[in-house]
Amino acid sequence: MTALRAAQNPDLVVAVFEKSTREGCNAAISSGSLPAGGTRFQRLAGIDDSPQKHAEEILAASGDEEWRPIVEALCAVAPAMVEWIADTGYPIEVGTDMPRAGMSVPRLHTDVGRQGGGRLMRHLRGLLGSYPNVAFVDEAPIVGLVMDAGVVSGVVVNQNGRRQRIGAGAIMLAVDGFANNPALVREYLGDLGNPYYGGVSTSTGDALTWVQRLGGRVRNMGAGLRSGLVVVDHGTRVSPALPFHGAVLVNANGQRFVDEERHGYSAMAGILQGQPGERAAMIFDATALAATRESEMMRECLAARAIREVATLAELAALLRLDVEQAREAVTARPGRRQLRQPFYLAWVTHGLLTTQGGVVIDAQGRVLDSADRPIPHLYAGGGTACGLAGPSSDGYLSGNGLLSAFGLGWIVGNALASGPVGRFAPPVRAADQPRRSATAFSKERHR
Repeated sequence: MTALRAAQNPDLVVAVFEKSTREGCNAAISSGSLPAGGTRFQRLAGIDDSPQKHAEEILAASGDEEWRPIVEALCAVAPAMVEWIADTGYPIEVGTDMPRAGMSVPRLHTDVGRQGGGRLMRHLRGLLGSYPNVAFVDEAPIVGLVMDAGVVSGVVVNQNGRRQRIGAGAIMLAVDGFANNPALVREYLGDLGNPYYGGVSTSTGDALTWVQRLGGRVRNMGAGLRSGLVVVDHGTRVSPALPFHGAVLVNANGQRFVDEERHGYSAMAGILQGQPGERAAMIFDATALAATRESEMMRECLAARAIREVATLAELAALLRLDVEQAREAVTARPGRRQLRQPFYLAWVTHGLLTTQGGVVIDAQGRVLDSADRPIPHLYAGGGTACGLAGPSSDGYLSGNGLLSAFGLGWIVGNALASGPVGRFAPPVRAADQPRRSATAFSKERHR
């Protein structure tokens, strides 16, 4: 997103060095749902929402008032960003069938057909190819920053077994979080125990060390994007919307232990961690399945045969090792909630870690700040590299916060680069029409 917005200025050369599209990114394996308050899609659906309401609900969940300027800045740009993506030809609709804990109105915007984040990333990367001033270089991880007289002036890229220095007038670090770095997870997230890891292999927290060497800070390192919806022995996830259609959670002792609608899927992970065997049965019925089965998560569960059909209450009782009356009590709806009807469906779920929420301290313009809260010149951070929106605890995460932070910061920084003074740091040279080239070819042209 940073590249797409910065490239609106044809006098800028923009390079995207991708660690590995083969290994993937967390945006691509997400649902691809973009939260925004006050979009034209909401208005057409009769939904009254605003950036202000969106921001207040994020802050109510996180309790992180220090991060209010960043939250408000992201919520302010979210409607324009979502509408721009739609205007580039991406089929967007507001998910009126996607209720989530912590959201007073439907706010998630998703693709028509619910194909998930992979479709969104393919679309955005395809757009990059239409810009003659953008180079997209794959299998080219950044391994460090270039310093010139104490100022960040470029990056070190590892490509084809060789390290190369690439000069740049501005650098956006968006190299994901650290959930696949066991040492950092033990240091900062040791209280999570041994969760299933549901993220990508490239989330190794590389940029944290680089920034800290420059005097930058990190915060909220004990927060992660967790999931209490991971299906045991399959690694797929059931839909977060199921509890809003009557689904219940019953632990291995046959007990209801939580108000299922009240907690988001990240907070639910911590609750599940405390249950016998760190698991519970998610029980729902045909009506709930019909309402959620077209989500990418439920399609994956059904394809993996991770959901079991249970014809009768007696059969459900046998599976839970309860008598029939105990099973009936376990699936009895709370007051005002929908009552489940047989046949039932069941999936045993446990807790997992998808990505981290702690990260680099930035300001509302995406600039990396040093220990005195001064911007480090030419250096920005977004994605999983920047501190996220969950606050100090994983319980503060709301659905869509990750993509809001990643894409929103990309939008803010990219727009600033397109209109700002970055051109004075780097000669305005156009890239060739081919969007994918080697770093060597790009470097030679860049300094020609």
